[in-house]
Amino acid sequence: MKTISGQLLKSMFISAANNLFNHYPEIDALNVFPVPDGDTGMNMNLTMTSGAKEIYNKNEEDVYSIAKAFSRGLLMGARGNSGVITSQIFRGFAKALEGKEEITPYELAEALLAGKEASYRAVMRPVEGTILTVIRETSDALYQQGEDEMSVEECFEIILKEARESLERTPELLPVLKEVGVVDSGGAGLVTIFEGMQKALLGEFVEKSTEGQTIVAEKETKLEKGYQMTLSFLLIKDGTKKHFIEKHFKDFGMHHGYNLSYTTEKDDRMNIKVQTLHPGTILAYLQQFGEFENIAILPLKPGSEEKIDPNSPKKKNAIIAVSAGAGLDELFKQVGVDVIVSGGQTMNPSIQDFTNAIKKANAHNVFILPNNSNIVMAANQACEMIEDDTDARVIPSKTIPQGLVSALVFSATSNVNVNFNNMKAALKNVSSGQVTFSVKDTDIEGIHVTKDYYMGLRDKNIVTCVKDKFEALRNLLSDMIKKDSTLVTVICGEDILDNEIADIQKDLENNYKGVQINVVSGKQPVYSFIVGVE
Repeated sequence: MKTISGQLLKSMFISAANNLFNHYPEIDALNVFPVPDGDTGMNMNLTMTSGAKEIYNKNEEDVYSIAKAFSRGLLMGARGNSGVITSQIFRGFAKALEGKEEITPYELAEALLAGKEASYRAVMRPVEGTILTVIRETSDALYQQGEDEMSVEECFEIILKEARESLERTPELLPVLKEVGVVDSGGAGLVTIFEGMQKALLGEFVEKSTEGQTIVAEKETKLEKGYQMTLSFLLIKDGTKKHFIEKHFKDFGMHHGYNLSYTTEKDDRMNIKVQTLHPGTILAYLQQFGEFENIAILPLKPGSEEKIDPNSPKKKNAIIAVSAGAGLDELFKQVGVDVIVSGGQTMNPSIQDFTNAIKKANAHNVFILPNNSNIVMAANQACEMIEDDTDARVIPSKTIPQGLVSALVFSATSNVNVNFNNMKAALKNVSSGQVTFSVKDTDIEGIHVTKDYYMGLRDKNIVTCVKDKFEALRNLLSDMIKKDSTLVTVICGEDILDNEIADIQKDLENNYKGVQINVVSGKQPVYSFIVGVE
């Protein structure tokens, strides 16, 4: 075959998305850090699925129309760093095809090079041994080895060969991968995408597996935050994951929805139904207990979504913060946050979620607090996409404590530049830590981590791993609190009882005289404790 047509390219893109859907749990398992984040594979899967939906009913014959629509879908649905980088690869790929009806082998090589260049431009500090390395070495190899008289099938043989070899080399470029004994998860996701594209090219189109999650939704159903939906699904509890506590589940479900109902078929199978504005938050919370089947997300009241009156005057300033947990939401509102974007470690918000939040803020100056390092890129991309006169800026907060401290220094009487600089500078005034459970046995940075034990993490460094979560908290605070520390904030997760919060407050006050101690309930999933030390 000498060229790729528009409809063949459409088939290749959808096949790639399906292939990633079928394999994203394996990609998640490659994550270096043993925290329950369900991160890279899920983010790339949701990103590619968004792109596939955009072109599903496209009948154009030219490759540029298909590539452009696919790129647009990827961009709006991009989640996490891996998802944003993936969207940028195909954004550059699409731009290189402008005005083209078909793709020749030479044009394929040029488009892949353009994708590589776009992805590197999107990252402030590119790290080798990641998805960036895989796309760079793959595109360079095709450009150097490809010849225009080649068939496109031969081009994809080069692509897959180099992508797989590049992936296998990632541990040599990124020492932490070698230490843990895995390849880069983002690079593995890109290889999976290329494999799905090649299969469609060879007439072996990949169908989406029905053994995993099945999304039952009308084509026009909008999943953006702000739409009331009925979420129903089957939860199959996994005894190897976190222990399921029914009371905590009910509390969480009612915080994030209403009319919660569920029936238990067996000890390990629950049929759950809830009306909610945030289906992703509920699914992210329950992901730590098991797997899902027969997910249905359907609109409850068509047209009930919140709308902004185009004639309503804009406020001068607004702050947007990413949060997961009713208590955390309330903490951010108390420090002046105007709009909450639901999400966090287990469910990164998409670029579309941020653009919707910016519109909802309805302000001339908007400051976004991502509160997670894997969300900063999506927030930045959303700011670049705003077409009106809104000045939207990202304060690159990487933790909840950073976000809270940053929001506190905002001043309504200061101009946008002063606020931006002061809010960024405030990020350095707090040290952040978390306590969560480990999802696997591993050795990392000289610490032995035991599955299901509790880890204390300080700024992404594991400082302790013990069986008891409260001991993990004490060990973490011992590492974080210094002689000049003045304020310690401990935000308790949904697995911490009210009487335990009071005991923690008393214990810390007895052990750290002269330091102001503030222990509050955040009701967040995944992390038993989030700690800020100032």
